[in-house]
Amino acid sequence: MNKCVLVGNLTRDPELAQTPSGISVCKFSIAVNRMYADANGERQVDFINIVTWRGLAENCGKYLSKGKKVALSGQIQTRSYDDKNGDKRYVTEVIADEVEFIGSNANAAAEPEEPPKKSAKKKLSDLKPLEGDDLPF
Repeated sequence: MNKCVLVGNLTRDPELAQTPSGISVCKFSIAVNRMYADANGERQVDFINIVTWRGLAENCGKYLSKGKKVALSGQIQTRSYDDKNGDKRYVTEVIADEVEFIGSNANAAAEPEEPPKKSAKKKLSDLKPLEGDDLPF
């Protein structure tokens, strides 16, 4: 099984592009804090490259920017290629299939938000006791 879940902040603005066949792809990186501190008491940070595709890529390119916090899940992928000098280079990245935008959105003013829906409050006197067969356990 290849599944990872990450929460971090974008280290740079996302790069939105299209493949020659017209499929949207968005690339960005996030900084993820490690759970444990080093010998000096400082928490280390990992910088993870992220790739999204199609509609998710378009949303990431439109709404994300450097410093924004995201939670995502996806698969770790490794690949290699030969650079200009013929040296083999290796790349490890996460192909995200879910990205959750966390925190405030700077673009919120551009799009109207729906007012929060009020929950239907019930009075204690409106509640009815459950009988033995109606209990969920």
